[in-house]
Amino acid sequence: MRLPSFRAWLGQAFGHPTDADPDDAPAPDLAGLATLAVGKGIAEPSALWTAPRLRVAEHLWGKGYVTAGGGREAKHLATPIGLSSAATVLLLGAGAGGIADLLVREFGAWVAGYEADPQLLAAAAEHVRLAGAAVAKRATMASLDPLAPSFQAGFCHHAVVLDAIRAAPIEPLLGAVSLALKPHGQIVMAEFVATAPLDPADPAIATWCRLEGRAPGLHSEPGITRALARLGFDVRVVEDISARHMQLALRGWKDLVRGMGGAKPAPAEAAAIVHEAELWTRRIRLMHAGVIRLVRWHGLGAIHAKA
Repeated sequence: MRLPSFRAWLGQAFGHPTDADPDDAPAPDLAGLATLAVGKGIAEPSALWTAPRLRVAEHLWGKGYVTAGGGREAKHLATPIGLSSAATVLLLGAGAGGIADLLVREFGAWVAGYEADPQLLAAAAEHVRLAGAAVAKRATMASLDPLAPSFQAGFCHHAVVLDAIRAAPIEPLLGAVSLALKPHGQIVMAEFVATAPLDPADPAIATWCRLEGRAPGLHSEPGITRALARLGFDVRVVEDISARHMQLALRGWKDLVRGMGGAKPAPAEAAAIVHEAELWTRRIRLMHAGVIRLVRWHGLGAIHAKA
């Protein structure tokens, strides 16, 4: 794809953002959102999180972040649990390291970070290493196996779980989180859920899952809420934050398009941008149609898992 047509496609696909605050703005009208990246002569990256794709994500969301809103949204999600320099946080879904960095710098917390994707885990470990001695001392990174989760029992005060369950069984993972928390520990979660079981034969679902590197077996909002309650959490907040997520995503893409100017990206960078743009286009279309949603939970007073 030549640069002018590529920039025109970005403008068409992500040309509907509003400058209103995402807390107040309604979900955007994406009826005309295009998915024109397919077949435009730029090869799709062979790995999920290539170095060019990580650079694109950081251009969109900030250094160390791989999803909409970056540090601002991470702080928004973590603030309700009242972190301090005396708190240790179990962080599942550490991304590229920016969230752990923020939890240390903004709240003074200690962070036990876990990430399932090996490329993101390596990026997170490097981000923490380069963040300086104060961050490196307080944040550790380790591999997460959602199918066989294991954490030190009773070690953490609170948990932050960010798109870490995906299609894994709910209760084994959240049960391990519950056991990792001290009495009265709190949990904040943000997970994608399905309004109804997703059809893997649906081309829109299949393509989105392929681009995101996830299975179609998303859980439901009630299923996750019930699991938290069974594990002893007093679930105080269940909030659909889909509209906010879409607004933050569209704002990031709008800023990227503006910042491109007349610069021509290298082929690898262009391929990564097209891959990321198609991924976000498809995600937003599914969210706007209500097929998938992003939901936030806040639970208080963890008790060890009941028999």
